[in-house]
Amino acid sequence: MIKRLSLIAALVSALGVSAAGATDVTGAGSSFANPIFQKWAAEFFNATKNKVNYNSIGSGAGINQIKAKTVDFGASDIPMTDEELAQANLTQFPAIVGGVIPVVNIPGIATGSLKLTGELLADIYLGKIQKWDDAAIKALNPGLNLPDALIAPVRRADSSGTSYIFTNYLSKVSAEWKTKVGFNASPAWPVGLGGKGNEGLVAFVSRIPNSIGYTEYAYVKQNKMNYVKVANSTGAYVEPDENSFKAAAANADWNKTFYQLLTNQPGKESWPIVGATFVLMQKVQDKPESGSEVLKFFDYSFKNGDKTAESIDYLVMPAAVKDTIRKSWGVIKDASGKAIAY
Repeated sequence: MIKRLSLIAALVSALGVSAAGATDVTGAGSSFANPIFQKWAAEFFNATKNKVNYNSIGSGAGINQIKAKTVDFGASDIPMTDEELAQANLTQFPAIVGGVIPVVNIPGIATGSLKLTGELLADIYLGKIQKWDDAAIKALNPGLNLPDALIAPVRRADSSGTSYIFTNYLSKVSAEWKTKVGFNASPAWPVGLGGKGNEGLVAFVSRIPNSIGYTEYAYVKQNKMNYVKVANSTGAYVEPDENSFKAAAANADWNKTFYQLLTNQPGKESWPIVGATFVLMQKVQDKPESGSEVLKFFDYSFKNGDKTAESIDYLVMPAAVKDTIRKSWGVIKDASGKAIAY
């Protein structure tokens, strides 16, 4: 029996198979996409028995980890420019599109009843508007009984793609925000309590009366958050849902480049704060079998995961864009220069 076990162990070692399974892969980054990545990973495991372990640590950390080669793929809501990708010897492709939604916890105010413009959102996070019954907010919401209460802004504490999308939008609609703060994953917030991850932000808003925050729509639905309607580029107030996300994303030209920013897009049906999550991979794979498995996971999810994504109001990539993405995988190769896509 001992000899038999030793032989099995030797074979396992020779084949490079670990106890966890040779095809298990790891990814890390965007909390924006975490709900759908977890669901897709569960479906992939049920179909193949191969594990995709995804760690929701924020987009900035996801970029750092794929650069350091400590994960098989990174995920970020911050698209890297073609020049940045070339410098880091990385490639990226969009996996999913979603909406960033302002959420509030104001006693007596029902979900979707409060309206704000982008300029008012910027002024709240600049600390210029400090109470819910401010004249500018009341003028937009004459039918609401807004309280004489201090606004408690909540923002992300970590390096966040959701913050990148949100502040990119604020920079487009507020000249003062663009000048004083600008947009990036870790801006110098003038005000606000910081929560780690979309999960942490949602927890703070849920607990703090008269607070406001921003999060991906899947978190709004899962946690029954009260969302705010935001004026789009035409001045229209639309519902945050698949249709308004799709209207905004329709302006993207994925054939030109995967570097696309989708905030404040034209069209009266467009939700104004939309972004994509991008998967980042090394062009030259030290572990080509793991890299191939990552591509199998996303190929499987692109083929079978649309309904799951749509059930929590993510926008899936159109079939033609998925074909463009699959073609882009040809640049991912092993050390000998052979493409790893199956």
